[in-house]
Amino acid sequence: MGLQAGIVGLPNVGKSTLFNAVSISAKAQASNYRFCTIEPNVGLVDVPDPRIDKLAELVKPNRTVPTQIEIVDIAGLVKGASKGEGLGNKFLANIREVDAIVHVIRCFEDENILRDEGPINPVNDKGIIDTELQLKDLDSVEKKLQRTEKLARTGDAKVKAEYEVLKQCYAQLEAGKNIRELNLSKEDRTAIADLFLLTEKPVLYVANVDEPSMHTGNKFSDALKVAAEAEHAEVIIMNNSIEQQIAELEDPDDRALFMEEYHMKEPALNKLIRAVYELLQLQTYFTAGVQEVRAWTIHEGWKAPQAASVIHTDFEKGFIKAEVISFADFVQYGSESACRDAGRLRIEGKEYVVKDGDVMHFRFNV
Repeated sequence: MGLQAGIVGLPNVGKSTLFNAVSISAKAQASNYRFCTIEPNVGLVDVPDPRIDKLAELVKPNRTVPTQIEIVDIAGLVKGASKGEGLGNKFLANIREVDAIVHVIRCFEDENILRDEGPINPVNDKGIIDTELQLKDLDSVEKKLQRTEKLARTGDAKVKAEYEVLKQCYAQLEAGKNIRELNLSKEDRTAIADLFLLTEKPVLYVANVDEPSMHTGNKFSDALKVAAEAEHAEVIIMNNSIEQQIAELEDPDDRALFMEEYHMKEPALNKLIRAVYELLQLQTYFTAGVQEVRAWTIHEGWKAPQAASVIHTDFEKGFIKAEVISFADFVQYGSESACRDAGRLRIEGKEYVVKDGDVMHFRFNV
């Protein structure tokens, strides 16, 4: 679906280490976590999902194809970026193009790593980035507000409604708050859709902690969690350096031993990638046959014809029906034919809202 999550943060907080860990992990685990470079700072990475492995185990297909998301490594922002400092305009433009933000924040002390912002203060660091994005959005909203104000005087109800939304957004930004905290309705968001506001994008935070804190967190990550809770955002605690070391181990046994040494059941990267997937409000359905078992990405709430369109647009145009088996039923009975015999295969029409994990087969005619 071409959706992207951008890694942002101040310089020297561990952004590139995280991106490198994602990319190396994907390369090292070839069939399960593929990675390819689209541009020097853009990677396409598989979403870890044990369900596809289970389906492959049951079906024994010729190939298995996980679903993917794009991760973008955006160079470090600095104070004044909204005014062009540190090539700020370029970096802010990069953020404008992504669909969600992964904000990496340093939550450890190390005098050997350069830092211009003074003592470690994750809440303050979060605020620096927030302020730069808010200032850029404020400029965009103000310009449209000025244009719309004149039109609103004509009495056009639609324009007046748009004007009110813009005023609300302007007040929010001027107060130093993000647009996503407004919880605008779908209808209200159309007033600002053309602005691609930076602070409207969903966000999750990565607390890059030191090694002793990778399981428990520390006082810095605790403070970040409190700040993130105010905007209902998730915080993933991880040590980016350890994640990169795990990713660099090509042998699965070596990787397992390394994680055992650090008391890890899986890389924290897996949790992060799944969290990004959820942040983008995506879900997965599967197709399962001898030729391939494949995971397909759709938006939450999509109906069967829309879901079919990600395979091919003809599937949506000529949609007749969908044969649906829940993932739990497929695993319990072991095959499509067994589910059919047990009456666990359902026939659904155009109004069926696809559920996460559905195993589907589409009937169409064009």
